[in-house]
Amino acid sequence: MKSESLEAATRWHFVNAVEQLVEAALIRVHTAANEALRLRGAFHLVLAGGTTPRVLYARMNELDTDWRGWHIWFGDERCLPADHPGRNSRMARDAWLAGSAIPDAQIHPIPAELGASAAAAAYAGSLHDVGEFDLVLLGLGEDGHTASLFPGHDWGTCPDSPEVLGVHDAPKPPPERVSLSARRLGRTRALLFLVSGTGKCDAVAAWRRNEPIPAASVRPAAGVDVLAERICIRQNGDDA
Repeated sequence: MKSESLEAATRWHFVNAVEQLVEAALIRVHTAANEALRLRGAFHLVLAGGTTPRVLYARMNELDTDWRGWHIWFGDERCLPADHPGRNSRMARDAWLAGSAIPDAQIHPIPAELGASAAAAAYAGSLHDVGEFDLVLLGLGEDGHTASLFPGHDWGTCPDSPEVLGVHDAPKPPPERVSLSARRLGRTRALLFLVSGTGKCDAVAAWRRNEPIPAASVRPAAGVDVLAERICIRQNGDDA
C-alpha cells in the first residue's frame, strides 16, 4: 500500500482523447529535453513500448531541439531476434529513430537476443555510468503491469535489487524478457505514464484505490505524472 505522501505524489491528468494525450506528452518531452540540455548538456530518455507511445514517437521529429544531446534507453524488451517486429527497439526505430538526428551511438537498445539473464547483465553494464534519467515514459497493462514488471513477479523494489531484471516466466508471450527494475526506473527526474483505452480502466481504478499493482511500485522522488483518457474515470464512476 502506498503512504499518503506517495499517493499525493501521483498526479493524474485526464484528457478526452488519445490525440490530446499525445499532444500533452509531446509538450512534456520537449520541455524536459530543453531543460536537461540547458542544465546538463544531455537528455537521457527511457522509452516505453505499446500503441500509444508509437503514436507519440511518430511525432517526435517535429520537436525543435539539439538532437546531438539526446540519449535513448529502453524500459524493457522481449527476448526476440534483434530485428524482430515484436521488439520495442524495432517499433521505436520504425516510428521515429531511423529518421532522427540522434547519433547512433547514443541509442541504446537492450540486447535481448542474448537471452534474459545475459541481456540483463549487459544492459546493467551499459547503464553503469548513467545517473538519474531525465524522463522515463511508461505504459500500463490491463493487469497493472508496466515495462515487464508483472503481478506475482519480482518488481525490483528493494534497495539491493538489480537495476536490470531478467524475466523468465512472463505471463504474456514471449516468456523471456528484460526489464529495468522499479528501483532503476524510479531514478529519474520525471516519470510520465501514458494510459489509453477502455481495457486499462480496471488497472487505473486499482491504482487510484492504492492497490499494490506493479505500476505503482515505480516511485521517483519527484513523483509520478499519469496522462490518461477520461473514459476510465467515467467508467468507474469517479468524478475526480
